[in-house]
Amino acid sequence: MSGRAQLMWDEAVTGYDFGPDHPMDPVRLALTRRLVAAFGLDSAVDVVAAKRAGDSTLRLVHREDYIEAVKAASADPDAADGTYGLGTMDDPAFAGMHEVSALIAGQSVGAAEAVWRGDALHAVNFAGGLHHAMPGGAAGFCIYNDASLAIARLLELGAERVAYVDVDVHHGDGVQAAFWEDPRVLTISLHEHPRMLFPGTGWPEETGADSAEGSAVNVALPPGTGDAGWLRAFHSVVPELLADFRPQVLVTQHGADTHFEDPLAHLAVSLDAQRAVQVVCHDLAHEYADGRWVALGGGGYAVVDVVPRSWTHLVAIAAGRPIEPETLIPEEWRQEVYARTRQLAPARMTDGRWPASWKGWEDGYDPADRLDQAVLAARRAVFPLRGLLP
Repeated sequence: MSGRAQLMWDEAVTGYDFGPDHPMDPVRLALTRRLVAAFGLDSAVDVVAAKRAGDSTLRLVHREDYIEAVKAASADPDAADGTYGLGTMDDPAFAGMHEVSALIAGQSVGAAEAVWRGDALHAVNFAGGLHHAMPGGAAGFCIYNDASLAIARLLELGAERVAYVDVDVHHGDGVQAAFWEDPRVLTISLHEHPRMLFPGTGWPEETGADSAEGSAVNVALPPGTGDAGWLRAFHSVVPELLADFRPQVLVTQHGADTHFEDPLAHLAVSLDAQRAVQVVCHDLAHEYADGRWVALGGGGYAVVDVVPRSWTHLVAIAAGRPIEPETLIPEEWRQEVYARTRQLAPARMTDGRWPASWKGWEDGYDPADRLDQAVLAARRAVFPLRGLLP
């Protein structure tokens, strides 16, 4: 197995563009790619442009009629069929939508193939993580569910146990739905409580179908959760479940919209805590999955201050060249940010909250604390189904 990581990248993915007034501005992808290069990380990874996912690959997750609807909307955006979630405020139709969505999916599928076959130990597609798309419809800025497609391809290649960990502020509903009945896939999502935020799912009681009880795990976090609580929730649930499940591959989704500056949600997590979870995901892949790690992007709408730094940390960790939080950001990137956006770029790779710290679950819990209530609800719902103590 190659010790080098792969960075999946094709400049054409920046064509995933819902328009100038949409929060998912593709500049976040372009700026991340430039920051990765500015830190010299290209020398530590193999930059690979995978081919677009073909129809047979898309059908691993998506219905044929939906794929045809996306193609029709891609050819004629004005004729988008809203019954498939296309042409809506969240998912406006645009010319070439099918092609670029399939290209992003192809990068995640290519990442999964590379890791499974041993061409790379880790693979990152920060343009991916579009976790809301359903088998038969678009949702939440997501057309094709590249995360689900990557997992489905791993199963097709022979994987028997794949774990998916999603730390986006929104519930990973599309991935959960795709594998709801499949005990070979363990989905774990930490997200803001569904009472407060789209898509309104991800309750702790959602634990999988009868055929796969305990294969879906949901930690519904109270609004305002900050670094200590977020890290406590992650460490109180994820490592123990992965130790029990022993995945052959770990797939993680790193939406940056948990950040306190994100305009679309209500958590208060820093870049430093995001980086800490990225490091832990890397370590968990080595501890339980022989190092096989597929890391994806996701949400994130503070497109200058947060997203590029968070995902550059992710690439650096996967490449084995982690960037120290206090590191100054290269001046040429900051100048490019201003030229592209007329915004002032951040100066360092930290929010000044490093090192991130938390209190472990083994030290006890407070039943009156809302964060601890969320963790306890998830553990009580799932752990006994897996033969673990809540």
